[in-house]
Amino acid sequence: MALPVLLFLLCFFIIAESNLFLFDRIVQLPGQPQVGFQQYSGYVTVDEKNQKALFYYFAEAETDPASKPLVLWLNGGPGCSSLGVGAFSENGPFRPSGEVLIKNQYSWNTEANMLYLESPIGVGFSYSTDTSSYEAVNDKTTAWDNLLFLQKWFVKFPQYTNRSLFITGESYAGHYAPQLAELMLEFNKKQNLFNLKGIAIGNPVLEFATDFNSRAEFFWSHGLISDTTYKMFTSVCNYSRYVSEYYRGSVSPICSRVMGQVSRETSRFVDKYDVTLDVCISSLLSQSKALSPQQVADNIDVCVEDETVNYLNRLDVQMTLHALLVGVQRWTVCSNVLGYELLDLEIPTIPIVGRLIKAGIPVLVYSGDQDSVIPLTGSRTLIHQLAEELGLKTSVPYRVWFEGQQVGGWTQVYGNILSFATIRGASHEAPFSQPERSLVLFKAFLEGRPLPEAF
Repeated sequence: MALPVLLFLLCFFIIAESNLFLFDRIVQLPGQPQVGFQQYSGYVTVDEKNQKALFYYFAEAETDPASKPLVLWLNGGPGCSSLGVGAFSENGPFRPSGEVLIKNQYSWNTEANMLYLESPIGVGFSYSTDTSSYEAVNDKTTAWDNLLFLQKWFVKFPQYTNRSLFITGESYAGHYAPQLAELMLEFNKKQNLFNLKGIAIGNPVLEFATDFNSRAEFFWSHGLISDTTYKMFTSVCNYSRYVSEYYRGSVSPICSRVMGQVSRETSRFVDKYDVTLDVCISSLLSQSKALSPQQVADNIDVCVEDETVNYLNRLDVQMTLHALLVGVQRWTVCSNVLGYELLDLEIPTIPIVGRLIKAGIPVLVYSGDQDSVIPLTGSRTLIHQLAEELGLKTSVPYRVWFEGQQVGGWTQVYGNILSFATIRGASHEAPFSQPERSLVLFKAFLEGRPLPEAF
């Protein structure tokens, strides 16, 4: 081979090694409006032997990405997609609308470089060639895989190494985020790689019994169940007992009767993730296993979940995203192949939040106040109890905060490091149902400043 060719190949591989992110660059998503920021998506292999590969989507900040922090977003489930739910339904730059994408003017990449991770393996486009590994996924393996992902992702994107890093997410991310953050702190004792600046988790599962048993009062106070059923739901069989029995495959007759009564009164035509607004009827009627049809204010598409599924199952979209379907026929919002260890749900993560605060990591817990799945009352109780245990004094008394000229929610801050906030009128997926208010909250969190107390 001629010397010039050898030199060319050598230069090519050197450049390729130092610019791995270029191979994952998205030129333009099908149907996408013109934007001025860069997008990337692809895979990071976290286990070479079993070819465990996690899929990510990365949207750089709209302006001056070099000065903006890096934010990792994790959806919950466990087993639901941060790409389809987080990026394309909640706080990403685009929303599907028919055959095209429309710009989300309240995208979180207006304030940060947003990294969406489909985790754990078996979720969305993430996969393993050893499908038996899907049955061995739990909190511990998920946390380690997510840590390995970030380590290797920084090899692809070395310009983001040591950038201010925030972990965000919702629901079961109440497990994912604190567990990953604690692993980062342990890793940093040997190699200072992660410049972790804080975590923010919405409607999170932090302590199984407190979070789940607050559902009964929420149902009753919003008129979804009767006085008689409320009494049964709080004395005869509460929700944490029912879930515990269900996951162990042994639901008692008394719990079965109580839950049957609760289900009849609340109705399948009310979305438990947002009890006040309309449901997507076409989605509800077509699902034999109802996940949670989206529902939001009039200016947002209530059937965006259906449109996201259609969009991400287009071959041209998958090719542009550099995405593969391995072991499955279709991309789904929540995994059909993942066998997560559901009893991990009962492991409290509120003690981990306490250890993070002791280590100096700011934590924000926020709640969409129309969510009955993980109601605000449970989260508020847990955060107040934690503040008392840590000896944190109230630095911002419980008060309203504003978005524009309207009340955006309520907030309380302890010791300038632990914060609780509600988002008024928001669902379990707060950035989806109240995008503008969620963006105000997110911006204040990144900047470490109080939520607006006046308009």
